[in-house]
Amino acid sequence: MIIKTVAATLLAIATSSIFLLFSPTPKSFYHSLFISSSLSDNVSISSHLHTLTRRPHVAGQEANAEAAAYVLSIFASSSIKTHIAPYPVALTYPVSRSLTLTPSPQEPQSQINFNLQQEIYSGDPYADVAHEVLPTFHAFAKSGTVTAPVVYVNYGSLEDYEVLKQMGVNVSGSIVLARYGKIYRGSIVQTAFEAGAVGVLVYTDRKDYGGGGGEGKWFPDGKWLPPSGVQVGTVYNGLGDPTTPGWASSEEGERLSDDEVEKAGDVPLIPSLPVSAADGETILRAIGGQVANDDWQGSEDAPTYKVGPGPGIVHLSYTGKQVIGTIENVIGVIEGTEEPDRFVILGNHRDAWTFGAVDPNSGTAALLEIAQRLGKLQKRGWKPRRTIVLCNWDAEEYGLIGSTEWVEENRQMLASRAIAYLNVDSAVYGPGFWASATPQLDELLKQATQQVQDPDNSSQTIYQSWVGSSSSPMIDRLGSGESDFAAFVQHVGIPAADMAFGKGYPVYHSMYDDFIWMQKFGDPMFQRHVAVASLWGLVALWLADAEFLPFNYLSYALELQRHMKDLEDELPDKNINLAPLFKSIEELKKAATKINSQREEIEQHKGWQFIGKNDHFKVRELNDRLMMAERAFTDQDGLLGRSWYKHLIYGPSKHDDYGSKSFPGIDEAIEKAKSLKTAESRKLVQHEVWRVARAVRHASQIINGELT
Repeated sequence: MIIKTVAATLLAIATSSIFLLFSPTPKSFYHSLFISSSLSDNVSISSHLHTLTRRPHVAGQEANAEAAAYVLSIFASSSIKTHIAPYPVALTYPVSRSLTLTPSPQEPQSQINFNLQQEIYSGDPYADVAHEVLPTFHAFAKSGTVTAPVVYVNYGSLEDYEVLKQMGVNVSGSIVLARYGKIYRGSIVQTAFEAGAVGVLVYTDRKDYGGGGGEGKWFPDGKWLPPSGVQVGTVYNGLGDPTTPGWASSEEGERLSDDEVEKAGDVPLIPSLPVSAADGETILRAIGGQVANDDWQGSEDAPTYKVGPGPGIVHLSYTGKQVIGTIENVIGVIEGTEEPDRFVILGNHRDAWTFGAVDPNSGTAALLEIAQRLGKLQKRGWKPRRTIVLCNWDAEEYGLIGSTEWVEENRQMLASRAIAYLNVDSAVYGPGFWASATPQLDELLKQATQQVQDPDNSSQTIYQSWVGSSSSPMIDRLGSGESDFAAFVQHVGIPAADMAFGKGYPVYHSMYDDFIWMQKFGDPMFQRHVAVASLWGLVALWLADAEFLPFNYLSYALELQRHMKDLEDELPDKNINLAPLFKSIEELKKAATKINSQREEIEQHKGWQFIGKNDHFKVRELNDRLMMAERAFTDQDGLLGRSWYKHLIYGPSKHDDYGSKSFPGIDEAIEKAKSLKTAESRKLVQHEVWRVARAVRHASQIINGELT
């Protein structure tokens, strides 16, 4: 018996030695190589960005198809299997616009006709293609002509209209003038319509975008938006092609009529136009009435802002055309060797309103850098455990159309196979790292940022600069409709993250968002681009190659407990019972602790032993539970009145598509209950609490992996 035991031990040692001798290069070696200086290339990233931004490239236009071909060529040259996923979708373009101001009805001869042009600066290297920049407009704006007195509404939020109501200012029948900066422009137009306005003008205030009117210099001498600069963008309040809500657009498929689209409520019903700071100030000078509050005022050298209405009268005319145009998502696939049916997806959009050096092609350049690094890793023998999918979306600017159509078309496969979605929209706005994520990815992001050098301080990591003087970095949540993560998180329930350097920039969505601005002010050495590519790619590699998925649902449970404290403060009635939700979150916490222990147990059991089929099954089964838990936070009925949004934990604010809300269904029910003050409205709050409690409990059941 002793002889047999010794023999078995010697055999195990010999087997281990042979295994070590002939074992493949560990994945960690390739991960370190991926973020090393030997593979990273700021010159290459700069070249990609320069190529992508040579011309304005709006969705559905030739220049954007050329950009798609460029992305396709880089993917293919990096040994990545690549294809185009096209969709015929509704897109709008401007046909004609006019804007006239009569400062005083008693003096019609003083009429001012605005030229609505962004000025080309002296020495502009893109002057020869400036004519390709579309006339300033709002995508999906209502065509129409209106004439009315002007009311100044600050940022155009619900709270701003409440202030006007308290001041006794009636907005009904007026054209409102709002400034960008706090809420989504589509929400500005929708809120104005609900208040009775007949038209909307949205301008970029110098206080927010022009250097505050002080010594800040305008582009090209400084980073600030010139007085003629205009922020364009969409005012569509939905996601995806508005003519195919909830299903993917196709040549022969079902499509809503224009009337049906309007009745759906996501496209504006009053005309709107974006205008410059200079034009906005001219209009403000023609507004009388009460002086606006201090926090509604502009920069120090601006005129005194008054709220109106009038006496200035504005004549606004806009005509747009809607077409069914072809958009092109570029998809690259590196198939996994052990789990090819599990997908780690990286995404960035390519289309831009103008040149798009920051938004979005700083992210596109980083994605191409990742593709080239992964190609180099493959040549050195690396193969991913799971499949990596690189996605370059189209028509994001119109309403996340490219990514949403793709998710809707692949919904069932993604629901059963997608590990995570990693989004980078604009990779670089300026200095300072930030990230958003579903909470089970928090720890993964923290660990990854500890491996990548801070591009602005070589003596520390991104994590160290991100944390600063606090004990832990701030990670935002993904409830907004701000970028392409929305369909993945809010429609299907796929874990996701979003990251960038900087947060906002003055020339956003204007013709001045070009390569020169990035080279001068955004990232002169392109090291921030390199850092984003390193971090984004490293997170993808860990998710693709780790034997156990690096998800931590304990972080999720703790985050939900923090959300509960905020929820308690918001309740309109202390008789509403939150106990079911508290209990379900506690169950999630226990389930998360249990699965973490199970993972440790499997790892300890394996040790130096030969890995048998049973171990592989246990790992796969545990990973599937981690992958599927996020799906449980969705509900097939979706949010009340917004059924496309399925996620009950995170979703957009009803009054600001860029605003992320925790427990969005409960939040909306609370708002309604506070307004109506009825027993029925309070009952709806309780119902929404129960819905979320059930979803959290379902997530716990999936993590536990046991039938009731």
